[in-house]
Formats: sequence, C-alpha cells, structure tokens
Amino acid sequence: MAATSLTACTKDEVAPDTLVFGQFYGECAGERCIEIYQLTPRARTLAEDTQDKYPSFTSPYQGQFVARSATDYAKVSDLPDLIPAKLLAESAHVIGQPDAGDWGGYYVELNDHGTRRFWLIDTQKQNIPAYLHPLVDTLQSRIAQLQ
Repeated sequence: MAATSLTACTKDEVAPDTLVFGQFYGECAGERCIEIYQLTPRARTLAEDTQDKYPSFTSPYQGQFVARSATDYAKVSDLPDLIPAKLLAESAHVIGQPDAGDWGGYYVELNDHGTRRFWLIDTQKQNIPAYLHPLVDTLQSRIAQLQ
C-alpha cells in the first residue's frame, strides 16, 4: 500500500510528504563534507541538517533540521518530480559503491505517510544504473547551489 501511495500521481512521478537528500564524503574535513537537506513540498519549506553525521547504510538518517530561506526552497522545489519512480523498485539501500574510493555518495530518502525509504547512491556513474544518471547530475548541481 505504501508503494502504491508513493506512485499514485503518475507512473513516472513520485510525490512524497518529505524528501531528504544530500551528499556525504568520509575522507574529508570541514562542514561541507556532509550536507543533508529536508524538503517538505506541501509546506513549501527546505531545512538543513545541523549535525552533519555520516549516513548509516542500514537505517534512515536522523537529523536536526533548521529552516533555510524561501529562495533556497525555490532552488530545489522540483526535486520530488525528478525522483525516478524506478528507484522505488530498488530492493537494496545501497546502489553502487558510495564513498568506496573517497568519491562520496548521495543520500535520498522519501517519507510518505510515515513510511521512510532511503538509498545511498554512488557518485560514479559507471557503478549505478543509467536511469539514475540524471538524478545524480541534478543532485550535484542543486546541492552546490545551496552551499
């Protein structure tokens, strides 16, 4: 039932209550090594995590989020529409080898009516399915705009 509600808009559109997204690097120093954001489309808000914890490969991210500006929200407001519905069919939480060679990874989490699904996605395109390439390109660009 939860997967049905996540894909109820159209077969290619995902409409979560919240989208948590970001990037992480393990062999890195400084505040920009881990950037995690929470987008809430219905409330038209964007918040940034202040803890900057390395995401778990086994459980959803537990952050402490503080509000960002409406201008920042506008920069990423279309991200939920860009999440491929095919991602919901992925059975593993880890796609590729995120941060295996100190190249970082992307974190994506969809929360819909209390059902949280998350993925850690490799930044190296040769390690992930082609359908994710546009998403990782977009995440890279949008996260850079928020920094």
